[in-house]
Amino acid sequence: MMNSDMDALEVENQVELEEKTRLINQVLELQHTLEDLSARVDAVKEENLKLKSENQVLGQYIENLMSASSVFQTTDTKSKRK
Repeated sequence: MMNSDMDALEVENQVELEEKTRLINQVLELQHTLEDLSARVDAVKEENLKLKSENQVLGQYIENLMSASSVFQTTDTKSKRK
């Protein structure tokens, strides 16, 4: 092979190597991003479950307060019309 052919082949190999390296780095970066997003989703799910539980407790508390208060008692309209 001529010297210029070898130089062209080396340049082509170098370009291919740089492209492979760039793609590998991009894949690794995307993997890290996916891991971060997955961890965030898990944290949000956990927080959501916690908030649902708190809402149930508060809802029950409000129901108990309303049932204990005479203001929120149902009125019998038939007996009041007499």
